[in-house]
Amino acid sequence: MQTVARPLLVLHSDALFRERLRRIGNQRFQCQFVTDWDALREAVREAPPAALIVVDPYTHAYGAEAELAPELRSLLWEFPSATVIAALEVKRGRIRDLRTLGEWGVKEVIALDEEDTLEAIARRLRSAQGRPLQSLLERSLPSTLSGRARTLLMAAAEVVAEGGHGRDLAASLRLSERTLLRWAEQADLPPPRRILAWMRVLLACELLDDPSQTVLSVAYTCGYASDSSLRRAVQEFTGVLLTDLRKQGAFTTASRVFLQELSDTREQGRARRRAEKAAGGPSTADGDEKPRARKAAKPAAAAGDRPRKKPGRKPKAAEKAGD
Repeated sequence: MQTVARPLLVLHSDALFRERLRRIGNQRFQCQFVTDWDALREAVREAPPAALIVVDPYTHAYGAEAELAPELRSLLWEFPSATVIAALEVKRGRIRDLRTLGEWGVKEVIALDEEDTLEAIARRLRSAQGRPLQSLLERSLPSTLSGRARTLLMAAAEVVAEGGHGRDLAASLRLSERTLLRWAEQADLPPPRRILAWMRVLLACELLDDPSQTVLSVAYTCGYASDSSLRRAVQEFTGVLLTDLRKQGAFTTASRVFLQELSDTREQGRARRRAEKAAGGPSTADGDEKPRARKAAKPAAAAGDRPRKKPGRKPKAAEKAGD
C-alpha cells in the first residue's frame, strides 16, 4: 500500500504562524495557503479527504470585536468529514467559543499563546490526523475492553491516519515489534498487522460515509493502490460489497464486524488460558513432562538410602583405639 502526502490548507492572518506551518509542511505535508474563505472552500472541494485545514476561526473587522466566523460554520456544514484545526489565542473570555467550535466540528485547537514552537504545532497536527477515527472507536468499543487493548487500538488508529505501518505502531508505543506482538496476544487482540489492516478499513469506511467523497479519493487517502484494492479489502473484512456498505452506513456496518472479531478473539484467548490452567501451565511438546519428572525425582532421592562413604583410611582416633 502506498502512502500519499497530506495536503495542508491554511487560512490565517498571522504571518509568523504561517511561516512555522510552512517549515513543518516542507517535512510532512503539501502546504497550500489561501487568502479568503471562498478560496479555502474551493481548495477543500478539490483536496483529498486526508487534507488538514488550519484556520483562524475569527472575523477581524476593523473597529469591531472579533467573533467566530460564520464562514467556518458553513464550511464544516458543507464538508462534515473535513479535519479542521482552529489556531487562536486562548484567552479567558473565549471558553464559550472553544465549546462552540467543538460543536461545529472543529477537530483540534492550536493555542498560539502557548504552543509557539515547531514541535508543539507539529504534535497538534499529528493529533488531529487520528482524532476522527479515534473518536468513532471510543464510542464503539465495549467498556469491558482492557486498558492495554484500548491503548493499542487507539495508537493503531493514529498510526493508520498518519499513513504508518506495523513498525511505526511499535515505535509509537516505544516497543519492539516482538513485544508488541506479545502485548496484543496478552490483551486478547488480533495480531498487530491484522489490527492495522482493520484500522485502515475503518478509516476508509469513515470517509465513505461522506457522500461527497469518491471511492478513488478515499482509496488513495487510506494508502490503497487503487479503488479496486479498497473494494477487495472492504469485502474481505466485512463480507459486504462497497456499494451496499455505503447504503447501510459504512462505518456502522464495518465496526460491527470488527467488534465481533474482537469478541471472538477474546473468547479464544480465555479458552486457551483455561486449557493451559487445566494442564498445569503453558503446554509444549515436552514442556509438562520434564518439570514433573524433575519434581518426582527429588522425593525418590530423599526416600532412598544415603550414599555410602567411600572406603579409605580409618580416622586417627580409631587407629589409636585399635592399638
